[in-house]
Amino acid sequence: MESPNLDPNPNPKSSPSSGGCGHGAELLCGANARELLDSVDAFLFDCDGVIWKGDKLIDGVPETLDMLRSKGKKLIFVTNNSTKSRNQYANKFRSLGISVTQDEIFSSSFAAAMYLKVNHFPPHKKVYVIGGEGIVEELQLSGYTALGGPEDGEKKVQWKSNCWFEFDKNVGAVVVGLDPEINYYKLQYGTLCIRENPGCLFIATNRDSVGHMTDLQEWPGAGCMVGAICGSTGLEPIVVGKPSTFMMEFLLQKFHISTSRMCMVGDRLDTDILFGQNAGCKTLLVLSGVTTESLLNDSSNSIHPDYYTSKVSDILKLLEE
Repeated sequence: MESPNLDPNPNPKSSPSSGGCGHGAELLCGANARELLDSVDAFLFDCDGVIWKGDKLIDGVPETLDMLRSKGKKLIFVTNNSTKSRNQYANKFRSLGISVTQDEIFSSSFAAAMYLKVNHFPPHKKVYVIGGEGIVEELQLSGYTALGGPEDGEKKVQWKSNCWFEFDKNVGAVVVGLDPEINYYKLQYGTLCIRENPGCLFIATNRDSVGHMTDLQEWPGAGCMVGAICGSTGLEPIVVGKPSTFMMEFLLQKFHISTSRMCMVGDRLDTDILFGQNAGCKTLLVLSGVTTESLLNDSSNSIHPDYYTSKVSDILKLLEE
C-alpha cells in the first residue's frame, strides 16, 4: 500500500490542536489515557519516528516505557525497518539506555525469514537480498544461504556488446528491503532471479515510502526499492511487514494476548495504524514522525486511529495530571 501524500512540513507541531478531530480520532487527554491504560495489557510500538529518529531518542521515551512496565504492561517493538536484525536492534536500544530483549522485538527482517520458514522454503535453495545486513543475518539464523545484500553494494555493471549477466539459478526467493546501497547490479540480479528462476518468490519487507533514517530529515524508504523491482518484473510482492498481519500471528503465538487487549502505537497511518486496525488492536497515532495533524485531518485520509497525540511521552504526562 502506498503512502498518501505527506504534508510539506516534515516537522509536526509540538502539540496537536484541540480542534483537530481526525475524523473520529480522539485527542489523547488525561481521562481517555487512563481508560486506554486500563483496557490493554500490551503496547506495540513502532520505532522510527516513535521511539527514535535515526540514532537520537525522542524526548521522554525511556521514562514512559519504564512507567508502562511498572504498571505490568507488556511492551513489544514492531518495526518495518529491515536494516537490522533483532539482535542488532536490542544492541541499539541498549546503546540508547533502554533495556529491551531480543524476544520483545519483531522486525520485518525477522518476518521475511519466518515467512520462508513457515512456508517450508527448501533449505537447499538460496535467497538473494536487496537490503541490509539485518535481512542477511536473520536468514542465516534461520538456516538459509543469503546472497547479495551489503556484499553487492559496490558492484557495477557495464553494457557491452555480447554482454551476459550471470546469476545463480538456485535462487528461490528475492527479499527486498531498505537498502542505502541500492544499485543497478542488484536490480538486475533480483529481476533475473524472479523472472527466470521457476517459482522464485518476490518478498518485500515493507513498502514504506519514506522514513526518519536521521533525526533531521525523512529519507526514501523500502517502498522505493520494492517499486523498482515491481517495475522491472511486472509483479507485486508478498509483503511481510506492516500493515500485513503476518507478524501479528507470531505475536499471538508467543504472548497469548488478545488483540483487543493490545494498543498499536505508531507514526504512520498506512502501516502502523492500519496494521493495528487489521489485527483488531486499539490504535494510537503519534505526530513525532511521518504523519502530521493536517494529514490526519485531510479529507482524503481514510485511516483514522482511535487516539492521537504529539509524542509517546504524552502518555506519562497525562497520567500524572
